Parts: sequence; structure tokens; C-alpha cells
Amino acid sequence: MRKFLLAVVLMTIPLSSNAFAQQQQQARSGTPEEQKACARDVQKHCRSVIDQGDFTILACLQQNRTKISTACDQVLKNHGQ
Repeated sequence: MRKFLLAVVLMTIPLSSNAFAQQQQQARSGTPEEQKACARDVQKHCRSVIDQGDFTILACLQQNRTKISTACDQVLKNHGQ
């Protein structure tokens, strides 16, 4: 019985890991509305790092905080940035 339970637990780990990774990715990227709020700012201020990933883009937006739109600034604030 214990071996059966262990097998079930081990089989569910990859499924839960994938679901967790997808949730983390979505949370990191933001909702479509949040992405839209920052799209122009990313194109204007962070075009050179756009292919380097979300964290690099976030750092760029933070470096250009005084130049970004109010809407994008609010998205960053909503996410504790």
C-alpha cells in the first residue's frame, strides 16, 4: 500500500510542477491589460533589452521610472516593484 501511495505522489509531482511553473510565468508576465499598459513604454525605453527576458525588461522599466506612463507605473506598483 505504501509503495502505491508513493507511486501516486511521485506521478503527480511533475503535473503540479508544470502547473506551478505556468502560474509563475503568467504572474511574471502580467495580465493582457497590464501588458498593454506597459507595451509602449517597453518599446520606447527598453527596446534594446526586449529579447532578454521579463526580469531584464522589469529592471529597464524601473530604471526609466520617471519616464514611463502613469498606467505602467501603476502596474509596477501593483506588483510591489
